[in-house]
Amino acid sequence: MDITRRAIGAALAGGLAAPAFAQGPSWPSRPIRLISPFAPGGPQDVPARYFVEYLTPRLGQPVIYDSRAGAGGQLGMQHVAQATDGHTFLITSNSVATLPALKHDLGFDPFTDLLPVTIVTEAPLVYCVRANGPADLAAFLARAKEAPGRVSVGSSGVGSATHLASALLMQKAGIDLLHVLYRGAGLIMTALLAGEIDAFVGDLSLALEHIRAGTIRPIGVTTATRAPLLAEVPAIGEVVAGYAVPFWFGLFAAKQTAPEAIARMNAELAPLAAPSSELSRRMAERGSLLVLSGPEPLAARLRSEVAQWRVVVQAAGITME
Repeated sequence: MDITRRAIGAALAGGLAAPAFAQGPSWPSRPIRLISPFAPGGPQDVPARYFVEYLTPRLGQPVIYDSRAGAGGQLGMQHVAQATDGHTFLITSNSVATLPALKHDLGFDPFTDLLPVTIVTEAPLVYCVRANGPADLAAFLARAKEAPGRVSVGSSGVGSATHLASALLMQKAGIDLLHVLYRGAGLIMTALLAGEIDAFVGDLSLALEHIRAGTIRPIGVTTATRAPLLAEVPAIGEVVAGYAVPFWFGLFAAKQTAPEAIARMNAELAPLAAPSSELSRRMAERGSLLVLSGPEPLAARLRSEVAQWRVVVQAAGITME
């Protein structure tokens, strides 16, 4: 069974069968808004902008992509959670699963105020050191154990995916890293190349150019399995038992969205999951997998990760309040 058929099957298994499209008022009846809770230029832009061009003629209504950044993604998520028009969707990273662990009052509940549509993409974060740094992950961890709190790793913000990836690594590996805050992954990479920090953790697509140039060395990826573009680099879980931090984006709908709307979105998007699709190829070039597996896998992942990050955040004493 190919990926497209699996994706369609997931939608049908969730009770979102295509015949529901014909029942009641047709959907969509007005323009669809696709909200990103992050600034333009991030990794969400590639699939989101493709969805705009792909869905507009198929749905018969304009799809409008709108960035509403602020508070680590909270403002954009809250905006969608409060939407009542039945035509507002959210494309967000796994911050939707980390924010509930970091803040007590989000102004919305991701379990009741957002409806899962589908996981969009999944990708590894990658740990890198300078070319003259530790030879591999084991050597990096050994150095960190020898010098607690002195081996530094950059991150793009308190509570960010990069920060939490390092927090989990510290807990699982029994090490103490020095967390250094930067405003954006590009600045972290610049700091690593300049020798200001010992390690970078971030988006694989950003690191690839420097890895291929030989100026930095990848020592581990955060997904449970190795990344196709870095097949020789171990998954951190191969060395540190129980470690896995996939970096993913998901599509959600506002809570008042009709089931047939979610079914329609999944049915239209499902063919893109085929490895031969243009968007699949684009994402693969960036080190990402286009998933599009339907609502239930996203709902299950949200439940699992909210619980996981609450434990990690509490143990590390991290707060954004």
